[in-house]
Amino acid sequence: MMWDTIFLWPFMAGFMLIGLIIGLIILAFVIWMIIDCAKRNFRNDVEKIVWIVLMIFTTWLGALIYYIVIRSLNEKGLAKK
Repeated sequence: MMWDTIFLWPFMAGFMLIGLIIGLIILAFVIWMIIDCAKRNFRNDVEKIVWIVLMIFTTWLGALIYYIVIRSLNEKGLAKK
């Protein structure tokens, strides 16, 4: 039984490292989207606050929705010109 853990620990460490890297990439993406939302011009401040709260509570899913709906469709902002 002890031999099983000795031979499996490199694989477990590798999976943990891959998980850590994926987690850091997702965290960087969420932070990037929150910063983008904070700098973007919206029609009013309520929209900005709603997006930021949504991204904070839903993390990667909210950031992905923000990226698809807001960032990819309108790069300059949503404010009326």
